[in-house]
Amino acid sequence: MAINDIVSEDIAGQAGFDMANLRPERTGLPFVVFVSQKGGARHDVRIKLARAPRVRPGNMITVAVRPVPRVIRGAISPREFDLIRRWIELNTETLVRYWNGDIEYTEDVLAALKPLPERDRA
Repeated sequence: MAINDIVSEDIAGQAGFDMANLRPERTGLPFVVFVSQKGGARHDVRIKLARAPRVRPGNMITVAVRPVPRVIRGAISPREFDLIRRWIELNTETLVRYWNGDIEYTEDVLAALKPLPERDRA
């Protein structure tokens, strides 16, 4: 059973040059994770996921960070969602600070984000 697309999304927040991508080796997740700052977005903190580094924005999975992690667009398995939820919970403060611009530089957010512990990946 997959968690499906529940809310359509406007152009704001689509993947673009303003998103930093993190390799699975860095996050411990089976996805490339894209993080961004708020910019002109009218929604709260979100991350995007892709199964490969090269992906069209419309094929990405969008996950809201607050108030609780939830899939906004796309479909993933419950097991994958559990991994993502745990990674978000580990990194919520950093994701929010980057979104709000309190962390200004990509290199700083990359250094602050924590990978999912090896024991939690199984």
